[in-house]
Amino acid sequence: MKLQEMLDQGRMLITAWSTSPSPEMAGHFAGCPFDAVTVDMQHGAHSESTAFASVRAIAVAGKPAILRIPVGRNDLASRALDMGFEAVIAPMINSVADAQAFARAMKYPPVGERSWGPMKALQIHTGYTPDSYFRSANRQTLALAMIETRAAFAALDGILATDGIDGIFVGPSDLSISWSNGAAVDPKNEELQDVIAQIGRRAREAAKFAAIFAVDPADVPQFGKMGYRLAALNTDPGLLQAGAAVMLGKARG
Repeated sequence: MKLQEMLDQGRMLITAWSTSPSPEMAGHFAGCPFDAVTVDMQHGAHSESTAFASVRAIAVAGKPAILRIPVGRNDLASRALDMGFEAVIAPMINSVADAQAFARAMKYPPVGERSWGPMKALQIHTGYTPDSYFRSANRQTLALAMIETRAAFAALDGILATDGIDGIFVGPSDLSISWSNGAAVDPKNEELQDVIAQIGRRAREAAKFAAIFAVDPADVPQFGKMGYRLAALNTDPGLLQAGAAVMLGKARG
């Protein structure tokens, strides 16, 4: 497993974001110079079968695979780790109780209640024996709680202090909806930028790492200055459209 080691190096990592239910496409993105690939089951079209098949396609390219589960699907978090995902992002973690339930599904005892059965993970992460995987999994398989509402921000310190939560993942669009009391989707909201900076700082102070979805790729360097260590860069359709626009622009002069 590589993601934890890469994060420990302190540089900003960039993950692709796979929404299309195509393991082949996820593998293609893993072959690009991204640091990781995130498979999205919350808003993406992935099923369990396409998500689990994507892990192998991503692993062939030597990249870590991350899964975003649907809201409340902690059972799927445990299965994702068994299939070889190195990290799981849980949306709508709005309280310490939410964070604790997620952490229990992600970690082996005594930290959590994860059941033993990582046979597919051992086929992907071939450098591990069952014993070495068990001894290292609680540290190297990462639980990321999404911070995307006012309630989550109010509970941030407690979420960060939860044993078994390794980091947080900011969803700026949903956070902007909550921050404006449902008035607008505006992740560029000026007031929100201070909130995002606070979240990065408080995560760093808690010795947890912070990640964020970069709606605008140009914001990634600024997020790095705020203390974020992982940024998601658009979605697969967005990347395809951007690449097509560049090539068509050159072709048409």
